[in-house]
Amino acid sequence: METSLQKLADRQAMCYLKKMEQMGSDPRAATCRGKLQTRRCKLNQEINKELRLRAGAENLFKATTNRKLRDTVALELSFVNSNLQLLKEQLAELNSSVEVYQNNSQDGVMPMIPLGLKETKEIDFMEPFSDFILEHYSEEPSQYSDAIADITDTRQASKTPSRDSQGVALLFRYYNLLYYVERRFFPPDRNLGVYFEWYDSLTGVPSCQRTIAFEKACTLFNLGAIYTQIGARHDRTTEKGLDAAVDSFLRAAGIFRHIYDTFTNAPSMDLKPQVLDVLVSLMLSQARECLFEKLQLQIEALGLKDSSHLFKDLAGEAAQLTQEYNEMHKNIQTNDTHTYLPECWAGLVPLKAEYYKAVSHHYEARSIDASADKASLSTKKSQATSNESFIGNAREAMRMAAAAAAAAATDDSDEECTSLAALKRAHLNEAMASHEETQRLQRMCRYLKNKTSLTQVIKEAQYKTQDELEKFSVEAPENEMDDLMEVQIEVCSKFTLSLTGPDFTSYKVEDPFKRLGPIAIFSARRHWTAPRCVRLQKGSSIYHDGTHYHCHCPSPADGHEVGCSLYKEEIESFGFHVQGDAPVMIAHVEINSLADLGGIKEGDFIVEIAGIDVKWYLHQQVVRLIQSCGSTLEVKVITPMDRNYLKPLSSKGSISTLSAASSSGVSSGSSSPTGTTSKPKIRCKSTSKARLGSISSSSWNPFRRTPSLAKIF
Repeated sequence: METSLQKLADRQAMCYLKKMEQMGSDPRAATCRGKLQTRRCKLNQEINKELRLRAGAENLFKATTNRKLRDTVALELSFVNSNLQLLKEQLAELNSSVEVYQNNSQDGVMPMIPLGLKETKEIDFMEPFSDFILEHYSEEPSQYSDAIADITDTRQASKTPSRDSQGVALLFRYYNLLYYVERRFFPPDRNLGVYFEWYDSLTGVPSCQRTIAFEKACTLFNLGAIYTQIGARHDRTTEKGLDAAVDSFLRAAGIFRHIYDTFTNAPSMDLKPQVLDVLVSLMLSQARECLFEKLQLQIEALGLKDSSHLFKDLAGEAAQLTQEYNEMHKNIQTNDTHTYLPECWAGLVPLKAEYYKAVSHHYEARSIDASADKASLSTKKSQATSNESFIGNAREAMRMAAAAAAAAATDDSDEECTSLAALKRAHLNEAMASHEETQRLQRMCRYLKNKTSLTQVIKEAQYKTQDELEKFSVEAPENEMDDLMEVQIEVCSKFTLSLTGPDFTSYKVEDPFKRLGPIAIFSARRHWTAPRCVRLQKGSSIYHDGTHYHCHCPSPADGHEVGCSLYKEEIESFGFHVQGDAPVMIAHVEINSLADLGGIKEGDFIVEIAGIDVKWYLHQQVVRLIQSCGSTLEVKVITPMDRNYLKPLSSKGSISTLSAASSSGVSSGSSSPTGTTSKPKIRCKSTSKARLGSISSSSWNPFRRTPSLAKIF
């Protein structure tokens, strides 16, 4: 017995792990990224503990008047503050581990800045959602236990999404599920008792709110962080990998912009507008970096000798990157964002600005081909000499004028060649100076000086510029005036970047609580009475005199139809009309009818007929179901308390739910001018009908004694 139970438990555990893997989260994964996220979670918990200790110590320090106790508390506060500082430094070091998120095969590529995921505490939705379903919707909570468990499991899996399309789909799915959770379970006028606690990804400080908007914003932030990690992971040594990286960074920027535009007054620092603005700029700049690297690959693949115009394009793109990173660095310093951003990020932004400044001057120098200008100059001189030898004595005056013009052109060409050579050398010298500044910035930041990939990229770029400068110094001797020349590069770019907003419609999910009814009516914002069960029973058959019976055949002269007799059986109607779809509502209740005496009111919603849930039924389906019930109708209705749904709806097309036992007892599909269907006059011989007609029921009274024909359950 124990063995079988153990096998069953193991099978269930394997099914759970498989489900988590399919949802994009593998709890058994022990990758470097997973270890970093686990360490981040522990640091967040320790920071939270120290913050609570500091808050308690500060309150005690303010409350006590004992001098000795105040000194002890002050000493404890100093210890707590020092521990907090150490923990925040460890978290900053964790955020600086950018190399973990890069592609393993790319060593000589500039590292990109990815974002870490926000951590959160576990939440069990089962108890609060079950209580709300029973209290607000008056339904059995056990019917929705699987849906609640699925939402809980999805949230748990979204804490550690995989760094691929499955992880993206998981976060989108959970975000779309939150729409239904908010509409179904979070009323605006009361607290459900569910609190969402998230840790800041930059500072580790916890924030707690009960609004679902905070949960949505944090989920979107993790979605943007996943896109940054995916973008940093792509192989940027190929054009295909660079295109994928550009797409990922633009999607991340679009998500951060969506958070910036949609969610306000966020308690977490990483969701503040100034931080989100910096993150959007950072992602756009990194996308432009990938486009610059793609242009480099394309030019290297062409291998053209005369590619000065292509180098000019590279110089303009690099100058554009320099301008963007300089503006970003200035923005970080002015709005105090540098106090919250990791030191690695704050140091890498000005470093990249100097690096791409050096690269722009390098390619601008390569676009200037001074040796070609010298060759063209020598060609012009030889042409001028040959022209002199072939000119005869008869045209001596013209020869002298042509020689003077050629000499003047040669002097101008000499000056132009000298200026181009000086300009090229000035660009190369400026590139070398920027490379030295880049290396200095790397040495100044303790988190950047040990980044091997960054060091390799900077040194390779410097070696290329140094080789170009040495080669050019051999061809053109240095002039003393070259060092005094100031050079500028025109900022230009061929690429126009546009943000890619989150596409929620591509990850559609079904409402897990669809059985509760249409969400426009059956939501946490709406209020209605408890469902009332009403049983309507029609009376016995009534026979009419032939002189008072009106035949519905086309023409009495043509003879009656088959099955039509002089004495026809008429069945009493239920006395109410319905209209609308999903859910169908009571449009009209006839006075002193079975429906009126049974407690059905105009504006009620029909939620159940004969034990069948009809909240999603269309109008014709409800009519057919009522007609199939015969003389006994068991219906469950609710009365809206916050709105009269009959006013905005037109009564056109309302249908009377009369019995289908006879042709004269069913209303036609077309509506009457007054919006109701006229009921045929029936001359009754029984006294029970007269008794029903003598009861006034202008308003429903739950304490009124009702006849046996209409029972309220």
